Amino acid sequence: MNNKHSIFPKKLKLDTPDIFTYSESNSNNASQQHDEDGDDHVFTGIETPLRSDAFDKTDEQKIAEIEGHFKSIMEILGLDLSDDSLMGTPHRVAKMYVKEIFSGLNPYNKPSIKLFDNKYKYNEMLVEKDISFFSNCEHHFVPIIGKAHVAYVSSGKVIGLSKLNRIVEYYSKRPQVQERLTIQIAEEIKKAVASDHVAVVIEATHLCVSSRGVRDTSSSTVTSSYSGKFENEKVREEFLSYIY
Repeated sequence: MNNKHSIFPKKLKLDTPDIFTYSESNSNNASQQHDEDGDDHVFTGIETPLRSDAFDKTDEQKIAEIEGHFKSIMEILGLDLSDDSLMGTPHRVAKMYVKEIFSGLNPYNKPSIKLFDNKYKYNEMLVEKDISFFSNCEHHFVPIIGKAHVAYVSSGKVIGLSKLNRIVEYYSKRPQVQERLTIQIAEEIKKAVASDHVAVVIEATHLCVSSRGVRDTSSSTVTSSYSGKFENEKVREEFLSYIY
């Protein structure tokens, strides 16, 4: 995977009547098509798809609404919410969604990053490997568990090491596909360090593959993004020798 994002199709606008008219038949056809498509990792660009009113509601309002909807889901499944073990579950899930596993949707939670002069004149690559992360597949809302390896070569500025971990964490805390996550991390590091020389490799296990569907418990998915000096084969091989 490289910097050329033009490979991703533009988002289709479905609000034009002659393109798409909603009906129960269309809804059934769409559901059938999704089942036939299977688990293809289709996405339309590097930005997380968000509604224009995504941040009109406070976190507390979102938690209250999600709690009500999740309560309905549990009841439809036949669960007895008067049971001591279940009665608090809708609120716990709603709070977890908003405050924890999907907190990266809110730009307010984006890590603050300060640039420093590269006083040591360290001009070799800096590698932060084995950054653990937990994300969630946007197709099934089940976990993606993996590690990210990131590197950059300074163009005169540096950032604190922990900020690389924070960037990975921020973009993983949202519904994701691994390809997009890889690119989002790479692009954010470029902006953060003011350098085009950035590499990102992610290896992850998708529970939508291991716990359902094909139920393959041994496979993992690897994605990468290289830019600047890392497009040079020797530089890229040096980076890979550090992480594997």
